[in-house]
Amino acid sequence: MIMPNIELYAANVIPKEEYAVSGHRACQGCAEILAVRLALKALGRDTILTMATGCMEIVSTPFPTTDWKLPWIHVAFENAAAVASGVDIGLKILMKKGKVKKSDINIVAIGGDGGTSDIGLQSLSGAFERYHKFIYICVDNEAYMNTGVQRSSSTPFGAMTTTSPPGKLSMGQPTWKKNMVKIAVAHNIPYVATACPSYPFDLIEKVKKAKMADGPAYLHILSVCPTGWRTASDLSIRYGRLAVESGVFPLYEVENGTYRLSLNPEPLRPVTDYFKGQGRFRHLTDEYIDKIQKRTIKEWEDLKTLCGVK
Repeated sequence: MIMPNIELYAANVIPKEEYAVSGHRACQGCAEILAVRLALKALGRDTILTMATGCMEIVSTPFPTTDWKLPWIHVAFENAAAVASGVDIGLKILMKKGKVKKSDINIVAIGGDGGTSDIGLQSLSGAFERYHKFIYICVDNEAYMNTGVQRSSSTPFGAMTTTSPPGKLSMGQPTWKKNMVKIAVAHNIPYVATACPSYPFDLIEKVKKAKMADGPAYLHILSVCPTGWRTASDLSIRYGRLAVESGVFPLYEVENGTYRLSLNPEPLRPVTDYFKGQGRFRHLTDEYIDKIQKRTIKEWEDLKTLCGVK
């Protein structure tokens, strides 16, 4: 098989214009800022951002500077989706009155896993239910990293955080990761997808699909965090790929209720390949690893069934 010219393909797919520019204070190896940068490239100039308090807000706007070349609204931890709803209504009214030219303006709300699956879930669910036309992007680094690596409902089972430390009676995070994608799908919105900056072309294409959705769209992006995951800063792209290749974080999309697998990495790599080198999992015993492996395979098989993959 002749491989395509990757450089030519990238030049045609990835816009050159930058909307998340240099000068931010993200940690070395942060995959979250990379995810946002790629997403904004796909969205383009006609975009308004509402961003919840979190890592991206903190690293990007040290007074009096900003990392964003787009209209950007900093909002409280819990209400990025609520403010995006207000922007949606406000623009419609201004366009109706002729004060703003009628055009397609992308409204994008961005929050971390804590601001999405925990404190922001109420406003997000309400915005989906009211069917506001906006894109919600969850940059999921699997804990409250900005405030000191506390566990969230998106923290994987068994992972070590400052509020779920392993000990004689505990093996780290005691609950399984909340499935925010299924929660979004349950709202019957047009487009839901998972993505990871380790697969940039897939991420960009999914952002473009979300942009074209006739209603709200939800993107759940795994964002490797070297600080919280206790990994080498030069291996973030690799760990994103290992998450996908092991089935821990599968790439798929749900378009108008139809599931579609974006990548089938079978045979799946063992979860130990993904855990190796992550300090947050170093305490796990063989018993717990086996438990996680079985759960991962079960969820992978369930997903394949939904996608119609044998």
